[in-house]
Amino acid sequence: MYKKFLLLSKHNAGSAEEFNRLVNYTIDKIQKSNLTADVSVKIRVNNYYSGNDIILSILPENYNYAKVDERIIDKIIDEYLIKGKEVKENRFDCNELVNRFYENFGNYNYFNKQLRLTLRNCGIIDPESLDDYFKVDGFRALAKVLTEMSPQDVIDEIKKSGLRGRGGGGYPTFQKWTNGARAEGKQKYIICNADEGDPGAFMDRSTIEGDPFSVIEGMAIAGYAVGADKGFVYIRAEYPLAIKRLENAIKLANENNLIGKNILGTDFTFELELRLGAGAFVCGEETALIASIEGKRGMPRPRPPYPSIKGLFGNPTVINNVETLANVPAIIIISGEWFSRFGIETSKGTKVFALAGKVNNTGLIEIPMGTTLREIIFEIGGGIKDGKKFKAVQTGGPSGGCIPEEYLDTPVDYDSLAKTGSIMGSGGMIVMDEKTCMVDVAKFFLDFTQNESCGKCTPCREGTKRMLEILERISAGKGEEGDIDKLERLGETIKLASLCGLGQSAPNPVLSNIKYFRQEFEEHIKEKKCRAKVCKKLLNYIILTEKCVGCGICKKKCPSGCITGEPKKPHTIDPLKCIKCGICFESCKFNAIIQG
Repeated sequence: MYKKFLLLSKHNAGSAEEFNRLVNYTIDKIQKSNLTADVSVKIRVNNYYSGNDIILSILPENYNYAKVDERIIDKIIDEYLIKGKEVKENRFDCNELVNRFYENFGNYNYFNKQLRLTLRNCGIIDPESLDDYFKVDGFRALAKVLTEMSPQDVIDEIKKSGLRGRGGGGYPTFQKWTNGARAEGKQKYIICNADEGDPGAFMDRSTIEGDPFSVIEGMAIAGYAVGADKGFVYIRAEYPLAIKRLENAIKLANENNLIGKNILGTDFTFELELRLGAGAFVCGEETALIASIEGKRGMPRPRPPYPSIKGLFGNPTVINNVETLANVPAIIIISGEWFSRFGIETSKGTKVFALAGKVNNTGLIEIPMGTTLREIIFEIGGGIKDGKKFKAVQTGGPSGGCIPEEYLDTPVDYDSLAKTGSIMGSGGMIVMDEKTCMVDVAKFFLDFTQNESCGKCTPCREGTKRMLEILERISAGKGEEGDIDKLERLGETIKLASLCGLGQSAPNPVLSNIKYFRQEFEEHIKEKKCRAKVCKKLLNYIILTEKCVGCGICKKKCPSGCITGEPKKPHTIDPLKCIKCGICFESCKFNAIIQG
């Protein structure tokens, strides 16, 4: 086994030519320095860093360097690898207490507000190498609980950490494990919920792709704590790379007696299998997920009884999200008290978000709980694209709400987001600018949840359909007085009467948008106007005679024949014939057509 790894990684957006050149330079330098017996050069493409910087990590020390070039490579090899002198130039500063678990990513704007605990190994280790995972203390936590801790000791440590479920509900992890441990039954199960279905969300997928062993280790520890000897990872089939790496990790863990029978020579057994979902959003709900594993149609059932009492095949079952389980080994290795130092009183630790939308720096981020929306969007995210004005941020995916500018200083934690009418959710965060139509946004998310409704309960099945019909009328210029009140009444009824969390939260994007952007809904209904110029049926196209040169391009491309005019003379649009497709506006090279 090599004593050290030099791990070179780049973001997908970085230059492949420059990266490959630097990799070859490093390999040549290692060979010329006669270090090939002691040092191995590895490469990794990662999605966890923004920008074009090439990142270098030295394992097992976990020294990390940004903006790497030949000069930095020379210094690391000549000064550190040969002479043993530390190289601090361009090195990320890591807190001594946390050591491997990054607390501070230096003075780079994208990093300095982040804290990577869940993603601590992602982009650093080879996710298909058990040796790499060992180098960052892989399976040390499992060995510790099997040799030094009782099941109750493990639960107590998780309680000290304050870890809450990262799948959206925020239920205290220790309480769920306690319920499972106390439940009566010879057979108990642990399920990892990796059925990530929010549009634009990829937290769980990236965690598994980058560090699958931590999830497996977290599941085994959970199994020990609650008395379960069988586990399932429920993951959607649309994640082929995550599935491949999980299968490889399970295989290697089995071969090395890290899962399976009599783990590490103890009497603890924990066997693990994958189950692939077909992509139904509702299967992210616990009871629907259980039904799917059992081979039934993924539909929720009433609770109680809760899965921790009566779950998979009628047996006690503890279900945790990927992100929740990935944090468990770090908590056990260091301490629950250490983990609880991050975040705020009611929301400990960190949260991973998929930052997307009209923001300069998109990607996967991990921040301490309590970081404000303003810090995330304008410091980590680098502000709004193209210098436009911020309008809203949507958190919690289709089940969340849109938060306006006046609440930008809201801290990101379970309780604070709930007070705004949104939720934490699994970690989707979509930023919107002034060109966003909030009626259209409400329609988009409701259309998604309506399509994903399993149809079992009437409030969700029929109620969301009626709400969607009203929104479609409004955006088509056919809204009527009283439509907003109907949406609010329907939304509140659906929230109260639906069977599962999907239906109970489906109206959230509509209700929050009405609450904060009611004027836009009223404009659509009363004035037949879309201020963002998104709803095509509400747009009027006008040709400015002073700018029109009579080129005739718009006339040729118009599918409805509503444009008339002679060559080299101003043209006109007949509003009665116009189907408002916008082709004329898009094809005019002289900016002579405006949207009214």
